[in-house]
Parts: sequence; C-alpha cells; structure tokens
Amino acid sequence: MLTGFRVYAPDLRGQGDADKPEGGYSLAEQAEDAAAVLDALHVPRAAVVGSSSGGYVAQQLAVTHPGKVTAMVLVGCPLSLQGRPGFADEVDRLTDPLDEDWVRDSLSWFPMHHEVPAWYIQDRVRDGLRMPAHAWKGILNGLCNAAPPTEAGTISAPTLILWGARDTLLPLSGQETLAARIPSSVLKVYPDVGHLMLWECPEQVAADTTAFLASLG
Repeated sequence: MLTGFRVYAPDLRGQGDADKPEGGYSLAEQAEDAAAVLDALHVPRAAVVGSSSGGYVAQQLAVTHPGKVTAMVLVGCPLSLQGRPGFADEVDRLTDPLDEDWVRDSLSWFPMHHEVPAWYIQDRVRDGLRMPAHAWKGILNGLCNAAPPTEAGTISAPTLILWGARDTLLPLSGQETLAARIPSSVLKVYPDVGHLMLWECPEQVAADTTAFLASLG
C-alpha cells in the first residue's frame, strides 16, 4: 500500500472492467487511454506506476504527454517488446470461450520464486478469463508491433526502475540500457525475485515506490 498518496488503478483497454472493443490496442492508443483517464479524473499531472507491459504503456505516456507525468516507477518493465515472444503462437490460436486450464497454465510463462496466495492467483485467472480472445491477441500484437518508447522520444520524468534478478523474460542488459536512456533514473535490483514482482513482493515494491516518490517532494 502506498501511504500518503491518492492512488488510482484503472484497467487498461481489454482488461478487467474496461471496455473490450475489437480494436484500439496499439501502444499509442493505450497511452492515449491512460491520458484520457487522467483528464476524466481532473488530474493534470501524476506519478505513474507501471508493472510489466503496463510500464511500457507508462513509458509511452511519458513520451507523448510529458507534462502529465511527474515521475515513473517501472516494475519489471521491458526496454523493448519488438518481435514475438515464445508464447505468441499460443495466443494466436485462442478462441472464445477461453479455457480456464489454459489461462492458469499461462502463468507458468513467468516463474515465481516466492509464495503467492492462492486466492490472488485465482483472481488473476478470473481476470484472464474475462478477456476475450481478440483482446489477448490485440494487446500482444499492439505491444510487439510498436517502436520502443525510449527510441521514439525522450523521457525526462524522474524514474525508479525495479527489476528482479531471476526474471527470465527481461535481461539485466535491457534494464541497464533503459536506465541509461532515462537520464533521471535509478535502477534497483531485487536479487531473488522473478518477473512478477508485484505478485511476489508487493510490500517491498510499495515501500520502495513510496520512498522514491517522497524523495521527490
């Protein structure tokens, strides 16, 4: 829990309680959705926390709407998603209704090294089942087809980059490059954590995020 801050946690297009249209899943469109949420909330500027691909959207938001982003915290966030991950063919074959066993098995793409409550895992499975097949495909293709935000523009917002040393998806070299491309950034490594940092150690992520944002005044 972030103490001392008002927190908004919107669902990205295609996920959770958000609309699930047939299109509009490009990285640029998802960043525009995030900007529209801030406008709808009458929040002119905000510190933005993004985990995994959500951090990719946060980077794009910081590039296209720098005035809206006072700071960023990127949690297990990629430098680039260009190309096709190994599970892309599985996603391409999805049809509705989704199979619960497939959604549960998809969590194995991101090995975890700390115990995560069973109820939390089940909630994430339910989240996956609520996403129609076209949303799974649209989100993956939209992210993979986009130019990496740090190649498309400059990010000037102070940024905390958190990375798990046992992340099998994102290499350390990419995190170091990401930090080098964001001048006002600091990289912190969690030694025994995988890609799903928010799942494995939410208290530590919250504490580091709170301390970082508080240090900015």
